[in-house]
Amino acid sequence: MSRSLSWDSVHDGAAGIAVDAIVRLDGYPVFPDAGVASDTLLLTQQPACCAAHGGWHADMVVEVHADSAVDWCSGPVSVHGRWELLVDDPAGWRYRIRAARVTPAMEPRAAWAIGRRNVLGLAAFAGLGAMASLAGCATSGPSGGADGADGSDGADTAGGAASRAGHRVNENSAAKVKTAAGPGTSGDAHDASAQTASQPAIPGWLAAQTTVDIHSHAGRVSLGRRPVPLPFTALAAPMRAGAMHAVCLAIVADSSADDVVTSPSGRRRIVAYRDPDPGEMSTRGEASFQRLADLVAQQNLQVVNTAAQLRTAWRNGPSVIVSAEGGDFLEGDLARLDDAYHRHGLRHLQLTHYRVNELGDIQTAPPVHQGLTDFGAAVIQRCNELGIVVDVAHGTYALVQRAAQVTRRPLVLSHTSLSQKPGRYSRTISPEHARLVAATGGVIGVWPVAGTYPTLAAMAQGMRAMADVVGVAHVGLGSDMLGLLGPSVLDSYRKLPLLAQALLDAGFSEQDASAILGGNYVRVFTASMAQ
Repeated sequence: MSRSLSWDSVHDGAAGIAVDAIVRLDGYPVFPDAGVASDTLLLTQQPACCAAHGGWHADMVVEVHADSAVDWCSGPVSVHGRWELLVDDPAGWRYRIRAARVTPAMEPRAAWAIGRRNVLGLAAFAGLGAMASLAGCATSGPSGGADGADGSDGADTAGGAASRAGHRVNENSAAKVKTAAGPGTSGDAHDASAQTASQPAIPGWLAAQTTVDIHSHAGRVSLGRRPVPLPFTALAAPMRAGAMHAVCLAIVADSSADDVVTSPSGRRRIVAYRDPDPGEMSTRGEASFQRLADLVAQQNLQVVNTAAQLRTAWRNGPSVIVSAEGGDFLEGDLARLDDAYHRHGLRHLQLTHYRVNELGDIQTAPPVHQGLTDFGAAVIQRCNELGIVVDVAHGTYALVQRAAQVTRRPLVLSHTSLSQKPGRYSRTISPEHARLVAATGGVIGVWPVAGTYPTLAAMAQGMRAMADVVGVAHVGLGSDMLGLLGPSVLDSYRKLPLLAQALLDAGFSEQDASAILGGNYVRVFTASMAQ
């Protein structure tokens, strides 16, 4: 009889697991070549949410040698075989299950598929590690949507079976929602396709208060790595259709300095592979803010500059809060923060992204500054003075510790999920990490990564888990729309009513659901604007 292992025991050094013991371990398979069966693969606890998580620590991976070739699939799967400890393994791994039998897991999570074109495009960024987490068992057709699938700053390739599964889970709930025509939901030429037979009805309580996505790249606002950015996609129409009233639309400057690197052990992940040239980040920041302005003008979006404008966004039409993911464009110059505030309307600043920059350390790379730098502290203080929301997403626990001490305003951690034991370089956060943000009066945005939450119902439970740790007043929605390489269960703002109903089904009151879907961020934004 095989012994069932937990990933906690693997993470803790596999103490007490006898060599040659017959074991069973459930997880997600990672194949050497996308789409190709293999008798050698890796097993991880859960799929990565983006390419930056493709480079795992050795304690987070088990090598598998199967008795026969295993069909390419991202599971989850159960692996039964003999446990082996590795010493001086050329690939750097510590554990192996040999003579293994690999079968589908007894309790399948969401399965999804993406088209071969997207697989090839993502392979250039995700490499061996992330590929298996980005595509599901190849049992269904190509993904229905692949906006941003060039992988420029991450691509939302959702629309396959995972998001369809989320829709099926919630469609009966949607039927229970009371119909209430929100502002701009009819008679608008820009929204002619919004009221389709499958569009869920908007409940009155959702339509009559400002909803906010506190982290988004929707409309394909990011420059990416292409010499010429791809055309914009629809933003205003899906916002109107789903009663999403305001989004924190984030520009990104650092992607030109990011690349896929291969470690000596053969693992690959996205890192900042070079120091930017002088002026490069500020130039890209300027171009990014201009692209955001072009999107706003093209789709007739409203720009939120004041707390009053955010509070009334529910009746003013689709609105954006100008945001930046990473303070890289500052290049260590505090004057550029004032310039972005006055000239570009910057009102929400995330300190770090995928570079360990002048402001501090990041979750997905080894620390350099041991947290927040003195310049990062000065940026927070100036944001407090100007009226800019400070976002600590992507920052290390140490960075958030100091940020919480420095700030006089609430902090935001815009897009993440809760984990009792986050892995090395993981973008999830521990309860202690979450409580640091909540203690400032801030908000933590839960994101819809399908590898973590395979349905909207599961995402609502994730929000419930976060609320159990920090309180309902400190939970929000951070979709990272068009910023995820993997599938999203909230791949369109048209689905917001489904998430709203899922929150009610998870036991939240309408008042609590309203707070999570916008009210909490409105409170933080208002506090950040106060002089």
